[in-house]
Amino acid sequence: MRRRLLQATLLAVAVTALVLGIPLAVSALKLVEDIKRGDLAGRAQQIATRLDEQIAAGDPIDLTNVRLVVPNDARLTVRVRDREYTYGTDPGEAPLVEKVSMVRSGTVRLALPSGPVRTQQVQVAGGVLLLAVLSAAAGGFVAILTARRLAEPLRHVADRASRLGAGDFRPDRRRHGVPELDRVADALDASGAALSQLMQRERELVGDVSHQLRSRLTALQLRLEALTETDDSETAEEAGAALEQAERLSGVLDDLLAAATAARARDAEPLDVSAELADVAEEWREQFRTEGRTLRLRIADGLLARATPARLREAIGVLLDNALRHGEGTVSLSARYGSGTVLVQVGDSGSGVPDQLVPHVFARGFSGGGSTGVGLALARALVEADGGRLELSSARPATFEVYLPVARADDVLGVPWRTDSSPR
Repeated sequence: MRRRLLQATLLAVAVTALVLGIPLAVSALKLVEDIKRGDLAGRAQQIATRLDEQIAAGDPIDLTNVRLVVPNDARLTVRVRDREYTYGTDPGEAPLVEKVSMVRSGTVRLALPSGPVRTQQVQVAGGVLLLAVLSAAAGGFVAILTARRLAEPLRHVADRASRLGAGDFRPDRRRHGVPELDRVADALDASGAALSQLMQRERELVGDVSHQLRSRLTALQLRLEALTETDDSETAEEAGAALEQAERLSGVLDDLLAAATAARARDAEPLDVSAELADVAEEWREQFRTEGRTLRLRIADGLLARATPARLREAIGVLLDNALRHGEGTVSLSARYGSGTVLVQVGDSGSGVPDQLVPHVFARGFSGGGSTGVGLALARALVEADGGRLELSSARPATFEVYLPVARADDVLGVPWRTDSSPR
């Protein structure tokens, strides 16, 4: 896009420079010649007037009185009654000539060498062309700045749309002062909020349905187990068959929930969590330093999990931002292998989460610190979209834990892992 904008603008500047520069150069050539011819004509007319005065007074033609009017290197030729008077040097080939008639039946002719005039014409035309080139260069510079100014917002909006497709639903408040692009950014923010709410409602619905079905199935299985122990063999047989169907139904429910979780996490990929967390910490370190806080890392090497890079970075970013805004003291970011998961912990040394807020800490729109109340709900939705979990493991001090599924062996084969071994 930037290249196209730059090419279009440079083409317009080049066409403008050619359309204006060439006529200006031609006009400059003609203007120099016209000025020189006008000067010659004026001098010839002045000489003719003086000579007419001499003739009227009955004096003979004397060119001494008009020599000062003749330009250097020019030749003056006067014809009066079939007599010719000359003064000056030969102007060479193709001179500039101006001829004026006298009142007393004579002519005055001034011839000037064309070489100096042509040189002056070339100088003026070169100045005009140089000005056109400088204008084109200035236009090109402006074109580059304009293309960059227009292309950078377009790239930012495209990246925002890409992050939205990858599951990053956090609003982006950056605007560029271009009304059309700002409307697109507003639409992306609104879409991200709507998708986040939809994902949260879907998760809550699946959880509620799963809980209700499991509760009912458990109660049904208990009743059927009791019926299988009755003395009536026919009733016990039917109860056993019904119990078998209930167990199959429970298995189908487990399979459906597993399929739903796998569908949400279909974009997850084997990821070097150690390197990813180190990059996230590097991005946030300066903000903590500005606030006089410390970010401490305890990240084991070679942690491999299934996750989406954008979702993981945003979720950890939310937790670090929450610790920076609402916590105190040193903030710790640690990661290690757990039982079948990669466990990521984010904690601080502050007073923690008040007891009355603990049940609602992940509720969307609920906040005890004057914020929007969207961050933690969004972070949980992002983690769960990759098949993980986000929990508040400790209220005092506040410690959040992210559980990510460990990458399977068949996922790891053939994957070009990041091997960032920088000190943490």
